Amino acid sequence: MTPKHGGRSRSSMSIFIVLGLCCFCYLLGAWQKSGFGKGDSIAMKMSKVAEMTDCGVKSDLDFEPHHKFVGTFESHDVIIKKYEACDVKYSDYTPCQEQDRAMKFPREDMVYRERHCPPDEEKLRCLIPAPFGYRTPFSWPKSRDYAYYANVPYKHLTVEKAGQHWVDFEGDVFKFPGGGTMFPQGADAYIEELASVIPISDGTIRTALDTGCGVASWGAYMLKKNVLAMSFAPRDNHEAQVQFALERGVPAVIGVLGSILLPYPSRAFDMAQCSRCLIPWASNDGKFLMEVDRVLRPGGYWVLSGPPYNWKTYHKVWKRTKEDCRAEQMKIEELTEKLCWEKKYEKGDIAIFRKKNNAESCKQKPQNVCEAQDPDDVWYKKMETCVTPFPEVSTSSEVAGGKLAKFPTRLLATPPRIAKGLIPRVTEESYQEDNSQWKKHVKAYKNLNKMIGTTKYRNIMDMNADLGGFAAALDSPKVWVMNVVPTIAENTLGVVYERGLIGIYHDWCEGFSTYPRTYDLIHANRLFSLYQDKCEYEDILLEMDRILRPEGVVIFRDAVDPLNKVKQIARGMRWDLKLVDHEDGPFVPEKILIAVKQYWTAGENNSTSSS
Repeated sequence: MTPKHGGRSRSSMSIFIVLGLCCFCYLLGAWQKSGFGKGDSIAMKMSKVAEMTDCGVKSDLDFEPHHKFVGTFESHDVIIKKYEACDVKYSDYTPCQEQDRAMKFPREDMVYRERHCPPDEEKLRCLIPAPFGYRTPFSWPKSRDYAYYANVPYKHLTVEKAGQHWVDFEGDVFKFPGGGTMFPQGADAYIEELASVIPISDGTIRTALDTGCGVASWGAYMLKKNVLAMSFAPRDNHEAQVQFALERGVPAVIGVLGSILLPYPSRAFDMAQCSRCLIPWASNDGKFLMEVDRVLRPGGYWVLSGPPYNWKTYHKVWKRTKEDCRAEQMKIEELTEKLCWEKKYEKGDIAIFRKKNNAESCKQKPQNVCEAQDPDDVWYKKMETCVTPFPEVSTSSEVAGGKLAKFPTRLLATPPRIAKGLIPRVTEESYQEDNSQWKKHVKAYKNLNKMIGTTKYRNIMDMNADLGGFAAALDSPKVWVMNVVPTIAENTLGVVYERGLIGIYHDWCEGFSTYPRTYDLIHANRLFSLYQDKCEYEDILLEMDRILRPEGVVIFRDAVDPLNKVKQIARGMRWDLKLVDHEDGPFVPEKILIAVKQYWTAGENNSTSSS
């Protein structure tokens, strides 16, 4: 009996040993295949960091509108400071275009209407409240024609421009019938007249500039032609005009042709127009026309409708003499000829000019050429009375700067600035790789928030746009993207425009040239890594809160350390937060932080403290 029993024990022991060896070999193979071997210490660190940074983060975010104060988000995470609401008088605060500060500056060349930002000690470090009764704007395309009075409670234009059909007031909403001073038959009829000369409808014209835009009716109706217009007007020239445009889902910024260069690169726009914008084109030796020429693409069009054209009919209404009006028109046409523009059309109130394709086509060469100056280096640079030279060409038929494909082909085609090697780090291959990468990123965003790409988020901003890959991946008639290239980043804004997108230069240490609550979704890719040690994260985040609508969303994509600092500050704001891994997995050091701004208005509980 004993030998038999001892044999059974040895047999059982052998089975256990064999099973143990099998398990060990399986685990060893899995360990080697996973790639966790050599880099296991790095992976362990990243896992611990992910655990630490995700402490107390919401398991899910609610992107649906609620229109009620939902309280603050409680968390055990570090809160540097709890931010109170600003006084209700700041509900339409624009830091760098405030009226009180503006009046301290000269009126010559509209200097007082330009950007004048507060010094550090005067910055508001509180949360800008929405006006009482604020409501989620109408969805696009209905928003083009309607806006809630509670959101922009100003009736001034309904009285001053009553006969011109800029805006009407009906019940608790404003209605925008598409009228304008120079198009009494409506924006559609005006655009069709322009289209009889300019190829607006076939994709040749994609980017446009509207100087002195009013409520941006022209830009709003150009969207039907798949044309993106960058509309601008000064703050308070007519009350809330730019605010009305953005409330309706139409691209616009606060701006003016004054003493400094416009914040756009050279050769940016396929078309520019002034519809009774009251800019003195013939004054200052044509300085303002020279600035339009700088940003107008070779082969592009400029439209002037209004004074001094049709002066024979209107000179008495304008309270001007025939001689004065005639002299102004002659001066404008003399200047345009020197700029190498050709008049293509004049009828009634409208004149249309086309810029030549290159310098070889010009009848005369300008004497006052801008020399030794980068035409894309414009931030706070003084506007000079000189002509930006055409890029050089090898043949008389070549388009200076490079010919562009028609939109939408142009969106993904290699931009001329990249093809010509003008962006040092970017090749045609890396450009296409960047496009593929952003398609992947945007797909991941949509998995996190199914409403991205719908009319829920109409006005979108990319705070560090680089080559415009995020906007290109989002491209849809339902949305538009303001591509911001920070002044401290590599200058790629010319590439953005060559793709048929719009954007602007900006320094995020200062306030952006827009009203509060004008963007539905903000994207910040590596922005805080870029601005590390440049200015306070607090100021950037408070500015983001100012320009973001209630219940709007921010997507941060950055390294762990800057995102931790962002989280600590954002905890004290009325934002709900969620940190998630990179779409390629937890071992990628780049993370994604999503914030949803809570709905609250002036007159409600204005403390961010938990009850």
